[in-house]
Amino acid sequence: MKTTVKKLAGAMLALSLTMGSNAATLKMAYDADPVSLDPHEQLSGGTLQMSHMVFDPLVRWDQNLEFEARLAEKWARVDDRTMRFHLRKGVKFHSGNTLTANDVKWTFDRLKSSPDFKGVFGPFTAVNVIDDLTFDLVTEKPYPLVLNAATYIFPMDSAFYTGSDEKGQPKDLLKKHSDTFASKMVSGTGPFVVSYRQQGVRVNFERFDDYWDKQSPGNVDEIVMTPIKEDPTRVAALLSGDVDFIFPVSPTDHERIKKSDNTQLVTLPGTRIITLQLNQERVEAFQDKRVRQAVVHAINNEGIVKKIMKGFATAAGQQGPKGYAGYQEDLKPRYDLKKAKALMKEAGYEDGFTITMMAPNNRYINDDKIAQAVASMLAKINIKVDLKTMPKAQYWPEFDERAADIMMIGWHADTEDSANFTEYLTACADADSGWGQYNSGNYCNKLVDSMVRDASSETDPAKRADLLQKVERTLYDEAAFVPLHWQNLAWGAGNKVKAADVVNVMNFPYLGDLVIEE
Repeated sequence: MKTTVKKLAGAMLALSLTMGSNAATLKMAYDADPVSLDPHEQLSGGTLQMSHMVFDPLVRWDQNLEFEARLAEKWARVDDRTMRFHLRKGVKFHSGNTLTANDVKWTFDRLKSSPDFKGVFGPFTAVNVIDDLTFDLVTEKPYPLVLNAATYIFPMDSAFYTGSDEKGQPKDLLKKHSDTFASKMVSGTGPFVVSYRQQGVRVNFERFDDYWDKQSPGNVDEIVMTPIKEDPTRVAALLSGDVDFIFPVSPTDHERIKKSDNTQLVTLPGTRIITLQLNQERVEAFQDKRVRQAVVHAINNEGIVKKIMKGFATAAGQQGPKGYAGYQEDLKPRYDLKKAKALMKEAGYEDGFTITMMAPNNRYINDDKIAQAVASMLAKINIKVDLKTMPKAQYWPEFDERAADIMMIGWHADTEDSANFTEYLTACADADSGWGQYNSGNYCNKLVDSMVRDASSETDPAKRADLLQKVERTLYDEAAFVPLHWQNLAWGAGNKVKAADVVNVMNFPYLGDLVIEE
C-alpha cells in the first residue's frame, strides 16, 4: 500500500530558505523499514529508531549512558513514589498543536494499554497533571528505574489522534499488524516529519521547521530511507555512493568499508542478546530440563561468534552483559557435545525427535546463517530441524503466534537493566501485566518472577544486584532459554557524515543532531 503523509498546518516550508547552504540530504539504507508509524504497536529497535526521528522522549540516554533532558527540561523527586517533571514551553507537534502535560497523560494511558509496552510501565500507576507544563509520574512502590522508563515516553499529539478515521475506527486504535490510522499517520514533536511512505520501498523524512531544539547542530533537512535486505547489496550501495549511511554492516564486510577512501566504519560494543526459545507447550520434550540443557550444550555459540560473526560479538551464557546488575562472571557458554548426548540419553531421547524452527533473515546480524548453523549442530544430537527464515515484517506476526517450536529473538534491555530481559523474555506470560510478552518458549518459574518483582522496588543497589544475579543463575541452571551472543554494532557511512557523533549502544541514532560536512 502506498501512503503519502500530507504536510501538516504549513509546518513544512522550503527548508532551503531557512537552513541555507548547510542543509543536507541523508540517503540511508537499513535492512528493513519500520513496520508501522505507531510508536506503541511494537517494542522493537526499528520502532524506537523511528520514534527518535519523528517523536521526542521526555529524556534520553546520551553516549555515556547518562540522562539528557529532552521534552522534559527538569525533574525532581517529590517523594519515594513520585517524580515531578517540567515540560519545555512552546514545543509544537507537527500538526501545529502545542505540547502539554495532558498529551503526556494521554500517551501514558495508551502505553499502559499496549501489549508490548505495558510491561515497562507496570510499576507505574498514574500521570497526574499539575498544570499545562507540569506533571507527576507516580509508581505503586518505590522504584529505582523511573528515569529509565521515561526514556520510552514519546508524547503523542492527543488532539491529532482523537476522533474517527474514514473507516469509522478510532484514530487512537492500537492494534498490531493492522491498517489503523496511527500506523499510517503521525504527528510528533521530533526533528523530522514523514512526507512519503511506501512500505518496504522507501520512507522520506523532511526537517520539521518548528522543531523546538534550536541548539541542535544537525543540518540534515531531508532523509531518504531505503530498505535493503541483503548485506552485500547494502554495502555495495554505500561504496558506490548511492547511499551514505547504512546499518547493519555484516562482519564479513567490515574490511570492504575500511579499505575505501570514501567510507568509514563506526563500531560499538553491543548489549543486545541473541537467543533461541524452546517452546515447552508445543514440544513435550522441552518440558524436561535435561533436554533443554542438552540443546544448550549442543550449540557452539563461541564457534558461531568466531566463524559466522568473525569475532564481532561476545558469546553469552546469560541474559545481561557485563556491567549490568545481574551479570555473573562464572555463567559461561557451555558447549560440550559429549555431555549433550549424555543428557539426551538420560532423558530418554537418545534417538531424538523432529521440530520446527523460525528465524528472521534481516533483523539481526547474520541471523539466517546463525539459524542454519544451529540446525546443523542440533542434528548431532538427533534433533532434526525443519528451518524456515523470513523477513522481519513477516516474522513478527509468526513470532506473536508462537508458530514454531524454536524461535529466535534478540533483546536490548529497554531500561538498560538486567531485570528487563527477564520481564519480557523469560517471565511467566501474563497478558494483563505484559510480562512474558516475548516469551515464545512459555518457560515459567514463579520464584524467578517473584525475585524480579522484589528487585523492582529494591532501591539498595547491592541487594538489588544480588536478587538479579540469583535470577540469572536460576535461568542458567534450568536452561530456560538458549543464549547465543551479545551482538556488537557497526554502521557504515560516507566520510562527510559525522556518524560517530550520533550513534549509541542502544542503536537509536539521533539523526536530528547529525551533521553532514560540505
